Amino acid sequence: MDSAIDRHLRCPRTLSRRASDDYRPPFPIVVARAHEDVTQVVMAYLGVQYRGDEHRAEARETLRRIVGQFGLDDGPGHHDTTHHRDAQGRDNLVAVGYWRDPERYRRWSARPEVAGWWDADERLRAGVGVFREVVMPRVDGFETLYPFTDGLPGVGAVLDGVSDEVQEHAYWGAMRDRIPRSQTDRMTGSGELEVRGDPAGRAVVVGHDDVALIRSGQDWSGTEPGERELYLEEVEPELREAMDFLRDRGERLGCYSNRYVRNVHLDGRPLDATYAISHWRSLDRLERWAESHPTHLSLFVAYVRRAKRLPRLRLYHEVSVVGADDQSYEYVNCHPATGLLRDARRPD
Repeated sequence: MDSAIDRHLRCPRTLSRRASDDYRPPFPIVVARAHEDVTQVVMAYLGVQYRGDEHRAEARETLRRIVGQFGLDDGPGHHDTTHHRDAQGRDNLVAVGYWRDPERYRRWSARPEVAGWWDADERLRAGVGVFREVVMPRVDGFETLYPFTDGLPGVGAVLDGVSDEVQEHAYWGAMRDRIPRSQTDRMTGSGELEVRGDPAGRAVVVGHDDVALIRSGQDWSGTEPGERELYLEEVEPELREAMDFLRDRGERLGCYSNRYVRNVHLDGRPLDATYAISHWRSLDRLERWAESHPTHLSLFVAYVRRAKRLPRLRLYHEVSVVGADDQSYEYVNCHPATGLLRDARRPD
């Protein structure tokens, strides 16, 4: 049985794992693997925010422009597009791009066609808002988890393969144990979010050390009709309730932002897949919610009770813990509770 931590990232532990060395998980799970030359990846969430049917066409055209920019030299190795409605009733279309090399991302984002468009004053006069939330986790600061080995979504799509069956899963604390930094670092998080600029116009949020980001996905496109009905009628409502709780009341738990999104085609047609993208003050705040909060425990029980009847449902996640210098958040013409703007304070 393999370890979730790849061989070249292992080191003598100064912090213990939550599981014993002879632990054997109850079912197989794999993680994504990257060649040793991959030291850092990029996850860029590029969003379009609008309100009302009268701005939908402009929003879709803006999303198409962003995705079109992905086709330029040094664009992402993988991307997907989503839709969600936030707590303020605004619709949001988001394209997320993944790069396996930060330098390629920097070259791409500095291209005149990209930087010039984002920086233009026209973004402030448009009928829609746009935002960029970019994190660049180092390979010792993120982990993945998949019960399947083909067609990996998210960051797995730009990496180089999968592991053998790994040991660190199916127990509370396994998420932390899969992150290489956990061998020697508690990753507790420090500092505060700060906003610079005009929250009603163009604003930048400066992150702090060890912000945690989780993308947790659900794909029912390959299920049989009975499975689909079971998932959508008995499991998905529990998931939505938990996600809405974090969206609306997660601030006091340390959740900066939570979006439960539906994957969509570029023309807006929905796909049979969703995921939550959630920013947290620290990994331990995320762990505390997952292990003890009634909303997550109810979701956990709802799934476990039906798991054997959902063999084709594809669940996965990726979790990153990111240093302050490896984050950037920009909001243009968005409402002041968008993303990490909500919890950011102005510097004294």
